[in-house]
Amino acid sequence: MNQLVIPDPNLAEAAKPSRWHADLELQFALGTRGCRLARNRHTGPLYVQKPFFPEGRDLAHVYLLHPPGGLVSGDRLDIRVAVEQGAGALVTTTGAGRAYRARADGLLQSQHTMLRVESGASLEWLPLENIAYPGANGAMHTRVDLERGARFAGWEVTSLGLPACDAPFAGGQLLQRLEIFREGVPLLVESLRLCGADLSGNKMMNARAGLQGLPVNGLLVMGPFESAPLDSVLKECREIIARHEKHSTAGVTLVGEMLAVRVLGRCAFEVRGLLTELWERLRPEWLGRAPCAPRIWRT
Repeated sequence: MNQLVIPDPNLAEAAKPSRWHADLELQFALGTRGCRLARNRHTGPLYVQKPFFPEGRDLAHVYLLHPPGGLVSGDRLDIRVAVEQGAGALVTTTGAGRAYRARADGLLQSQHTMLRVESGASLEWLPLENIAYPGANGAMHTRVDLERGARFAGWEVTSLGLPACDAPFAGGQLLQRLEIFREGVPLLVESLRLCGADLSGNKMMNARAGLQGLPVNGLLVMGPFESAPLDSVLKECREIIARHEKHSTAGVTLVGEMLAVRVLGRCAFEVRGLLTELWERLRPEWLGRAPCAPRIWRT
């Protein structure tokens, strides 16, 4: 006699591919004792322990912690940061972000970042580099909304594949998109869509108008620069870039009121080093502060 077998729901659930959704919401506010982290809410493995104040109480440094260290198929990170009027914040990460090789199901590995800066406030969004492993299926979307009188500086550094292991980014996909708006009007929109088929076929990777055979790309954006005399500053930035030309190729442009630096290189450490040097040079004109690099960058 055939027996009726009732499936165990726990076993069925365990057999499903993992999908780990982490969410983080931060809000910085200016009070009588300076800038404070007024809201720090999270779900999943993405959080902040506490702010640091190496520059004084009016500007907070915050390190994002993501213990898994990367994204597998189906994982999603949602980050929302708001800086209220008059407050200042610098946000970085404790390590590189990673999009690992996708599973056969091809589920998206994604990070969505929403940044809002009110009038008289400043936000520096300076995470360490992202690494897109061969065969990854990643998407990173960052949107910045500024009020008039707000200031924003941010960068992205992405390593395609594992150059040190001679493992190119082939067979995968990656979408990067950055949007900066002020009061609903776009100031800068940057988008990069890569397909492993194009890379393995040397179409995008080696094209003169593409990545020129270089596996690391970086972008630094700072602004708005509304009235500062930038001619001499831009000249100094180009001199800094020229000193790094052995390791990377880069250019600096003024797009409306936003200054943008685009870099291609072979090593993420070298590209981030160039962007750091430019950020240090530009920060006094942009924010009226001497550069103060987070201590985590030196560990």
